[in-house]
Amino acid sequence: MRTDTRLEEVNSYKLFDTPPDEELDDITELASLICDTPISLITILDDQRQWFKSNKGLEVNETKIEDSFCQHALHKPDEVLVVNDALKDTRFIDNKLVLGDPNIRFYAGAPLVTEKNHVLGTLCIIDRKPRDFSEKQKRALQILAKKAMDIMETHKTFKILNASVKLTNERLIKITQNIQLGIFELEVSDSGDMRFLFLSKGIKKIHPNINFDQWIEDPTIGLSLIHSDDIPAFQEAILLSVKNNERLYHEYRVQIGSGYSWHAIYGQPDKSINGKTIIYGAFIDINHHYEYEATLEQIAFDISHVLRRPVTSMLGMINLIESEKELSSKKLLEYSGYIKTITEELEKFTRNLNEVYSEKKKKITSHSDVYK
Repeated sequence: MRTDTRLEEVNSYKLFDTPPDEELDDITELASLICDTPISLITILDDQRQWFKSNKGLEVNETKIEDSFCQHALHKPDEVLVVNDALKDTRFIDNKLVLGDPNIRFYAGAPLVTEKNHVLGTLCIIDRKPRDFSEKQKRALQILAKKAMDIMETHKTFKILNASVKLTNERLIKITQNIQLGIFELEVSDSGDMRFLFLSKGIKKIHPNINFDQWIEDPTIGLSLIHSDDIPAFQEAILLSVKNNERLYHEYRVQIGSGYSWHAIYGQPDKSINGKTIIYGAFIDINHHYEYEATLEQIAFDISHVLRRPVTSMLGMINLIESEKELSSKKLLEYSGYIKTITEELEKFTRNLNEVYSEKKKKITSHSDVYK
């Protein structure tokens, strides 16, 4: 077993210098009760130190690896290391942990074995007096070590899963920021109260002078951009979309410098479980290109349906995971695979959307140049 390979896997669990874990502490407590020892530990070893991920009975959180008993278990994943009397064992007779605090005499350590058959450390019990260790106690320690390993495998998979979800969200946000339209997720009550659940920073490309942070906190700030004659119809369009649960598309004028430009809002309403309506859509500058309205409507359809489906799938996956009382490592890896598939679908869709929009932008620019 290559040492560097074991160290890579040890570090992949990110256990060193982490807070106590209640589930693991329960296991060390149980090990002490079953074996009647004052000290029980879950140890994790790299090439320099022995870290106590769970600690019952010692005041220190780590020792140097050269002083550890557990180092002798790293290359024997199938064996429980038992030292009945350290003063009679040539490996430990001069060990400082034997000659000084905590005055180890008895030690038994069951390896914490990964799926790749690497040993991270041990679940060990320690006594300050020599003693015998029965086969039943040995078996109990192995069972508890396996349970501890299952918990650490589950935590590791959760970390991978959370990182995957975070990365997917970050990618999606970066993509929307580079599209020259304001993609939004807007929650609207029956009375017309609104709040943004999401608003892409791409909105600043068509409203460069707007305070983005204020707008996302208070959607009504956007009304100040609209021609006063168009505000009532704009508000009515949103309310009718919510009331009738029908696609939203409305054109309006916004102030640009000393003049006005035509913009549009479009989206698709969807009733949420709390009775409110969520509109998935976008704001877009449609000045000089009414002839491209059909293309814009297709983009609106894609955003409100194609994009919503994988996002909804991801949220459903997260809710499913959170509702599970107990999750195996295998099950979590299965969920991670589903999220990877959703991520690929999102990336494919956004690439296609960017390609369509880039081509449309070239046409719009060419069209605008004719009127300059």
